Amino acid sequence: MSGAFEKRQKGFESKWAHDEELRFKVFARRNKLLGLWAAGELSLKGGSAEAYAKTVVAADFEKAGDEDVFDKVRADFTAKGLAVSDHMLRVKMNELIDVAKRQIEQETKK
Repeated sequence: MSGAFEKRQKGFESKWAHDEELRFKVFARRNKLLGLWAAGELSLKGGSAEAYAKTVVAADFEKAGDEDVFDKVRADFTAKGLAVSDHMLRVKMNELIDVAKRQIEQETKK
């Protein structure tokens, strides 16, 4: 009986680890997409846009949750004098979660 329980427990642990890895990938992708979108709003192109997107991804490691990413983009928009509301920024973040999920799902199917 304990063998079956241990197998089941390992299965749950494995699924949890997989789900967490997938979640991390989705949020990292979302942050990159957000950074590229924000770079466009900030009139950055090419390598500058890619570099900016990397700073948005890196911002996610400052504190738990989305607020660090939101705060970074919000501060950059404010510094540049861009009139993008907090609501619009959060809507864009939510839209890009869905885009990132679809992209990651497509990549894992290959």
